[in-house]
Amino acid sequence: MRNWFGPVLFGLIVAAAAAWVAILYIPYGLMGVAMERLGQGGTNSMSHGNLATPARQPVVRPSPDLAYSSCPYDLSKGPLAINVTPVPGRYSSLSLFDAATDVIFVRNDLEARGKPYRIIVAREGQAVPAGVEIVRTDQDQGIALIRLLLKEPAEIGALDAVRRQSSCRTVTNPK
Repeated sequence: MRNWFGPVLFGLIVAAAAAWVAILYIPYGLMGVAMERLGQGGTNSMSHGNLATPARQPVVRPSPDLAYSSCPYDLSKGPLAINVTPVPGRYSSLSLFDAATDVIFVRNDLEARGKPYRIIVAREGQAVPAGVEIVRTDQDQGIALIRLLLKEPAEIGALDAVRRQSSCRTVTNPK
């Protein structure tokens, strides 16, 4: 029995190390794939995707009754301004995910009282404009995702102009 103790202990140590590495790095790899698939307009730019179909699914299990707008961001060149214009009478939400896939901010149309709003996403120490809501993060990269609930897919045409008023861009003059 004693001859097996060393190999079993070694196996347990290797398994624990492999699990720790997987838990630590897999979220970053998944976020990299998501940023690539959702970044149709590039980094720090909002893209307003087409509705998901069985042939077009940029992420796993997208909801067919949601219109998605996304902004993969990189704060290494400065803070990011996100302007959201809710579509009247429709549920919508803005969610911010950091590079580790953690949710760092959420606001829906009810919390915004149906009015447009602006947030600034910034790292600690980055200068930001005064009088604007700030979301601080310890990650340079992530994704801002706006979801708009549709009653039926055909109504996207009538709602698309309002949806496209939402935007994101690097803050060039934070003062």
